[in-house]
Amino acid sequence: MITILLCAGYATRMHPLTKDFPKPLLPVAGKPVLDYFMAQLMDIDGEHDVHVVTNERFAPHFKAWRKDWMKRRVSKFTEITVHNDGSTDNDNRLGACRDMAWAFEKIENFTHALVAAGDNIFRFSLAPLWEEFAGADSHRIVVLPESNPEKLQQTGVPRFGTADRVLRLYEKPEHPPTDWSCPAIYFLKGSAGPILDRFLQTSGNKDAPGHFIDYLCQNSKVCAFKVRSSRFDIGSIDDYHSADRRLRGEPVFM
Repeated sequence: MITILLCAGYATRMHPLTKDFPKPLLPVAGKPVLDYFMAQLMDIDGEHDVHVVTNERFAPHFKAWRKDWMKRRVSKFTEITVHNDGSTDNDNRLGACRDMAWAFEKIENFTHALVAAGDNIFRFSLAPLWEEFAGADSHRIVVLPESNPEKLQQTGVPRFGTADRVLRLYEKPEHPPTDWSCPAIYFLKGSAGPILDRFLQTSGNKDAPGHFIDYLCQNSKVCAFKVRSSRFDIGSIDDYHSADRRLRGEPVFM
């Protein structure tokens, strides 16, 4: 199993917490954000090859995290590779889409890959989704129910065809077409690589990965996993402290 974790951002909105420390490794309820995702990966049968894409500033932090994880890992099948994309600050960052393409180039001949941003804690199991995806003929994305229109305007929102096929994914739409949100977790076939290359040649938006998924929907078959669950999106300092309190079982005051 190939997993690509996009962790090369600089999280400037969360300074000073993330000025010299990567957001995906911030401790939530006593353990790094990434550890929650890794624990979910361990529930999936088979060998795991995890690729963490980061930057020059935070590469030492992720290498230290990798060393610690490999010491205490619960599965002998997991290998973790930390990739440094070479960027040094927010001004010369590659962006999530170019980081994804860069990772695809490093991984030869992959047929299936799970791609996710490193700043989410998902509250659902990945194992049944991967099992279904592995036997499917399409790319898959996860969509979660969201009844708050303001939150829908701050995320990716899908438009569906028949049989949960995703026709478009609108990034931060003014008028959301559905009440489903799409977090940055994608199940991609190997054919996504060349399509991503074409997207990067024609698009001016190389950061928000939802724009690529929209392009993918228009050029290939993408279906949705409609998961009636939730996630913690560590997008701001308030979100971070809220996730920490919730996972510690402490009261959260809104």
